[in-house]
Amino acid sequence: MERVAIFIDEGYLNKALETLGRPRLDYGRFIESIQGDMPLLRTYYYYCMPYQSPTPTPEERNMFQAKLSFVRYLSRLPRFELRQGRLIKRGTEYVQRRVDILLASDLVRLSVSGQIKEAVLVAGDSDFVPAIAIAKDAGVLVTLCYAPGAAHDELLDACDELVPLSRDLIEDCLRTVAPASGSPAAMSLGTPA
Repeated sequence: MERVAIFIDEGYLNKALETLGRPRLDYGRFIESIQGDMPLLRTYYYYCMPYQSPTPTPEERNMFQAKLSFVRYLSRLPRFELRQGRLIKRGTEYVQRRVDILLASDLVRLSVSGQIKEAVLVAGDSDFVPAIAIAKDAGVLVTLCYAPGAAHDELLDACDELVPLSRDLIEDCLRTVAPASGSPAAMSLGTPA
């Protein structure tokens, strides 16, 4: 059976949507809108939990708990697989670890094993180019959903098809009913790392 898999880099999607005011995304509708015509094998979602110092502050604990609730919400979506990287602190900056390699590994594994015929990436990093080349060599059509001006040119050139994350596309995927404040569904795209 010909199937599609969707690969979402949460860090990239969060940054891409900041220009739209961090909307409350309906993930089911978002996946349907970028899935295309093929049946969905699964959506793979790559994220990091917020950083916590050895002695977490109340703010760090609150951010961690909010993200944990959001991740639990996502884990209950149909055909939704979570892949957790690590967030480390370097000076005053936070750096994701393992997210890109997890995404690239899944893309290569599913492509080479023939489990998918199409892959949709929501990402912007040129580190994915070698994995995309392997997927394409395995006969997989690779589509990139990207924020204009926020994706590496080499990545744009490597993909078969390009779908801009336009305001119209995102507005079609917003939650129509405002859930109770503080519930996982009421969160924006995700809690900041």
